[in-house]
Amino acid sequence: MKVSWTSPSNIALIKYWGKRPIQIAKNSSFSLTLKNSVTTMEIESQNSNLGLQIEFLFEDKPNDKFKNKILKYLQSITKDFPWLESSSLIIKSSNTFPHSSGIASSASSMSALALCLLSLDELHKKELFPKEIFLSKASHYARLASGSACRSVFPTMCLWEKDATAAKVFMDVHPDFTTLLDSILIVDESEKKVSSTSGHILMETHPFREARFKQAEINLENLILSMKKNDFKRFSEIVENEALTLHALMMSSNPPALLLKPESLEIISKINEFREKFKIPITFTIDAGPNIH
Repeated sequence: MKVSWTSPSNIALIKYWGKRPIQIAKNSSFSLTLKNSVTTMEIESQNSNLGLQIEFLFEDKPNDKFKNKILKYLQSITKDFPWLESSSLIIKSSNTFPHSSGIASSASSMSALALCLLSLDELHKKELFPKEIFLSKASHYARLASGSACRSVFPTMCLWEKDATAAKVFMDVHPDFTTLLDSILIVDESEKKVSSTSGHILMETHPFREARFKQAEINLENLILSMKKNDFKRFSEIVENEALTLHALMMSSNPPALLLKPESLEIISKINEFREKFKIPITFTIDAGPNIH
């Protein structure tokens, strides 16, 4: 049997930075779904007498790093998907954007993987889940693979509340905010030196961790209020504060992590100059990498 899903990346406007087992966020987060930055994944499943076996191809080439990550994840959920223990999987994956460069490729890839798993589960059980339940389950299993992936199974805007096991669609905003456009300015498409996983671990001993968790919840409340009131100026202030706070937290970690490049700062400066000169409502955010949204 064979299934295929395309799943998008997302960009967090309210960042989650810090988690507890298993992939539970220490603070709430809010994101935009990026419909053109996607991962397409195909999984072909056959019976195996040798236990769980996988072959993984990323953009038609074997990738042992991704293969080992996916295998470890699949082994951790065989209790929920018992058919995995007697399956041989051929997994093919491709992106429309650079992977591991800070554009949340783990979100799109792991959400695509979770969606494929649930489709295979439906085939094994010979029953279909209602759409709402299917997506909620996909969000749950995507989260177990990569925290931010739980937000990628939903369109447009998504809220992942602290301590929640799945994310949910959030559309209670002024209609203008459903027309937001996001452009990604690629500063550096190479693999970032500090992974998000490492960054979350650094938060465990960060001197500002508790203050950050409180700040995120306050920012979320104010962000939602600004979107309901159609207040783009306030929205912009919060989004940029979140972006710069994320990188300030990384730079003040022990050991410190510096992911911004000189060009990143130059772009931010030019955005500020453009906004001031032309009075056009434009704002920016940054994920855990050098590239600017």
